[in-house]
Amino acid sequence: MKVVLGFSGGVDSAVSAVLLKNAGYEVLPLYLDNAAPAAREEAQRAARAMGFELAVVDVKAQLEAAVCRPFAEAYAHGLTPNPCIICNPSLKFRTLIDYADSMGAERIATGHYARAEGGALYKGQPSNDQSYMLCRLTREQLERLILPLGAYEKAQVRKMAEELSLPAAHKPDSMEICFVPDNDHIGWLKSRGVDPPAGDFVFHGEIVGRHEGIQHYTVGQRRPGLIDGRKVYISRIDAENNVIELALWEELFKTEVTARDFNWLIDPPAGELSASVRVRHTKWENPPCTARVDGELVRISCSDPVRAPAPGQSAVLYNGDRLIGGGFIV
Repeated sequence: MKVVLGFSGGVDSAVSAVLLKNAGYEVLPLYLDNAAPAAREEAQRAARAMGFELAVVDVKAQLEAAVCRPFAEAYAHGLTPNPCIICNPSLKFRTLIDYADSMGAERIATGHYARAEGGALYKGQPSNDQSYMLCRLTREQLERLILPLGAYEKAQVRKMAEELSLPAAHKPDSMEICFVPDNDHIGWLKSRGVDPPAGDFVFHGEIVGRHEGIQHYTVGQRRPGLIDGRKVYISRIDAENNVIELALWEELFKTEVTARDFNWLIDPPAGELSASVRVRHTKWENPPCTARVDGELVRISCSDPVRAPAPGQSAVLYNGDRLIGGGFIV
């Protein structure tokens, strides 16, 4: 059976290729070209060294429309977007499936640390679970998806790469946004005309200082310095009035979270649903909650407060280890 694998040349996709091949699949690696030529050439060298012929699809135009433009617009409105969550269903997995269809391949695969089983999505190992980042995949995409690394921890994958003498064995993990040069998102936003002016910091209704521009800040971030001897944090970004509101640590925690544009991986519940929720890509904060559909919104009530739910990030619901849906926090 043929499987199209999203292949970057990094350790995760390289080990995924070997695992799939050993499982009896005919692996068709595909590189999504959205960066500098050097990155593409490095991926091609890695594939050749492993005995694969790497196909390349230029996705720069699709990336601009589906990810870059919405990312910049979100920052201009005081939101904190997660570009990978937007990119995965609308660009990455769509491109993999389109290429798979053209090659007569039934399945697609990536090196994400999560589990895809029977058309459902589950958490990976706790130390490196990436299921949160896949919360907007469609059911159709999940039906065709294989995630070879779902049972492994990153340290185990690196050890496998070393034992197999793969070129990527010691390649560092990429922590950058793929379309932002040098991880300078402020400079990237400015180059696209998103450069809001300085404005006021407000703490409990009083102006306490000046901020550099709302694009420099995210909800939950600590502001340097103290106020009345206490640490303070960003609690709200008011883009319309160019104001950033500050709060004490204990004031960041909320028990009520509302999400829009919810993507259900189960049939939407008719009444109240018991689940657990994650409001950012962390491994430790996943409190029990109830969720109910309210028109175009999903209202989530948490048994334990969650820290600084940030508009633009995703609220993701789980039933045990199974991811059942996710939407954008408002």
